[in-house]
Amino acid sequence: MTRAAAAAAVNGKVNCNGLKSEEIKKNHHHHHNNNNNRELQYLCLPASGPDEGRQPLFSQMGPGEELPAHIGRVRCKQRNGPWTGVASGQHRNQESFEQAPMYVAVMTYLGFGIVTLFGYLRDFLRAVGLEKCHLAQEREEQKEFVPLYQDFENFYTRNLYMRVRDNWNRPVCSLPGPVFDLMERVSDDYNWTFRLTGRTIHNAINMGSYNYLGFAENNADFLKTVADKTRQYGVGVCSTRQEIGNLKIHEDLEKLVASFLGVESSMTFGMGFATNSMNIPALVGKGCLILSDELNHTSLILGARLSGATIRVFKHNNMHSLEKMLREAVCSGQPRTHRPWRKILIMVEGIYSMEGSVVRLPEIIALKKKYKAYLYLDEAHSIGAVGPSGRGVTELFGVNQADVDVMMGTFTKSFGAAGGYIAGKKELVDYLRSHSHSAVYSSAMSPPVTEQIIRAMKCIMGKDGSTEGIKRIRQLAENTRYFRARLKEMGFIIYGNDDSPVVPILLYMPGKVVAFAREMLERKIGVVVVGFPATPITEARARFCLSAAHTRAMLDQVLHHLNELGDALCLKFSRRKYSSRHDLRVETDLELDS
Repeated sequence: MTRAAAAAAVNGKVNCNGLKSEEIKKNHHHHHNNNNNRELQYLCLPASGPDEGRQPLFSQMGPGEELPAHIGRVRCKQRNGPWTGVASGQHRNQESFEQAPMYVAVMTYLGFGIVTLFGYLRDFLRAVGLEKCHLAQEREEQKEFVPLYQDFENFYTRNLYMRVRDNWNRPVCSLPGPVFDLMERVSDDYNWTFRLTGRTIHNAINMGSYNYLGFAENNADFLKTVADKTRQYGVGVCSTRQEIGNLKIHEDLEKLVASFLGVESSMTFGMGFATNSMNIPALVGKGCLILSDELNHTSLILGARLSGATIRVFKHNNMHSLEKMLREAVCSGQPRTHRPWRKILIMVEGIYSMEGSVVRLPEIIALKKKYKAYLYLDEAHSIGAVGPSGRGVTELFGVNQADVDVMMGTFTKSFGAAGGYIAGKKELVDYLRSHSHSAVYSSAMSPPVTEQIIRAMKCIMGKDGSTEGIKRIRQLAENTRYFRARLKEMGFIIYGNDDSPVVPILLYMPGKVVAFAREMLERKIGVVVVGFPATPITEARARFCLSAAHTRAMLDQVLHHLNELGDALCLKFSRRKYSSRHDLRVETDLELDS
C-alpha cells in the first residue's frame, strides 16, 4: 500500500477487506458518553506491532530525515473478528462534571462585571490623586522609556486580586500534617501590606496540602533513618550528579523507584516542576508534534514550549478530539511541507489537580498504538494515591507499564518530600542522563530528602516489614469515598473521579469564594480557593485534598461546617439526588495485621 493510500485508509476513504467506505462509516462504533461504558472498537487498526515503524523517542534525527513511510499503514478487521479495542479493565470511571443552573453563570458574570466597573472607577480616582496608589510605578525621569508596568496588564492584580489577597499565602508555622498552626496577620491598607499580630491559630484542620499518605510527619521513630543519613551526608551536596554529587543513596533510590513502578530504569531530580519543564525539551524538538490535554499542568506546558515542537491541544479526556488530531497528523504531516512528523508525543496527567479527574488511560494507550505515537504520563498527583498498592493509574486501570513510554511523577505529594522522577526503558533513562538540562546542570537531591523518599516508598511496598503503607493507602481510599459521597448528599457540585483524593467544590461567584475562605478559617479549617485565571471565569472553586492522616472525626467536623456554610452562603447548586446510603468501605484482598 502506498503512503497516500495508507493516509486515505486512516480517514476511512478507501475500501478495506472489500467494505465500501459507506459501510465502514455505518459499521463504525462511536464512543458513548456513558461513563460506565467506555469501550472503543475500531474497524481500522495498525498493521504492525506497537513499536514497529516508530522512531525511537530518545534518538536524534537530522532536519531532513523522515519517519519510515509505513508508519501510517493500516489494515482492517471484520466486525466479527477478534476484538482489538480497549480492554475495559477492572476499573470503571465514575466522574462527575455537573453543570450549574443558568442563573449561577449569569450572577457570576454580573459579579465580575461590577468588580471591573469599580476597578475602573478606582483607577480614575488614583489618576486624579483622590486615592493613593500602592502599586509600583516608573519614576518621573523614566516616563519616556518603554514602560516596565503595563497598566491594563496589572488591572486584575490592582483591583480584583488585591481585594481578596488575604486568602492566599498565609504563613504556616508548624508541620503541614492533618492539622497545622497559622500565624495571624491583618492589613491596614486593604491587603496591600500585612502585619503579624503575634497570635497563632492552633490546630486548624489542614484540607489543602498534598499530604495524601500522611508521610509529612515528625514522628521520631519513623524518621530515624532520615536523621541518620543527615548526620552521615549532611544537608546539601553542592554539586551536580555528573560531577561529584552522585551519592550511593541516589542510585539506591533510582533502583527502588524502578522496582516500585515495574520498569527497567529510572532517574530522579531535585525539583518536580523542572522534571517536566527541563526533560520534555530533551525528548522532542523542531519537527515533532505534541498533543497536550487542555488541562495539563503549567510545567508540562512550559516544557512543551521550550522544546520548540509544534503544540496542539485536545479537549480534556476527549478521545474523539485526540483521535481527530492524531489522524490529521498522520495523514497530513507537517504544515507546508507535509513531511511526516519526526515524533508524535501525547502528554497527559494521571490525576488533574484542579478538576480531580482521572486520565482515560486505556483508551489513550489504544490510540497511541493505533497511530504509532508516544505517551508521556505525569503522575504527580496519582502515584501513591490511587491503585490497590499505590502504584498510580497504570495499576488502577490494570494496564501494562510498558505501554507508557515516559512515566513521570513527583515526590512532593504522596511521599512527603521533594523532587521528581522519569522512568521507563533503560535506553530512555540513559539518554536523559546526558541530554537533560535538569540532570546536567542542577544540584543533586538533598540526602535527607532522598532518604525520606526511600523510607516512604519502602513503607508503601512493605519492605520495612510492616503493613503501615498499605493501611495508609486503604485509609486514603476510604476517606476519599466517604468525603465525596457526603458532599454529594449535601447538594454541592463537585468535580472529578470517585477515586481521586483531589475534591473541587464549585463556588462560582467571586464574592462567595472570598466569604467561603474567610469563614472556613474562622472555623479553624484551612482550605485552598482557586479562581480566574487559574480556572475558567465561571468555575471558581475550593479544592480539598484528602489525606490518610485525616481521621473520621476530622472529616465529620469539616463536613459539618461545610453543611452550615453551604446553607448560609447558598452554595448547594446541585440538582441531582443522591442516596444517603452508600457502601463507603473499600474492599481489599490484603489482610492487615492489627
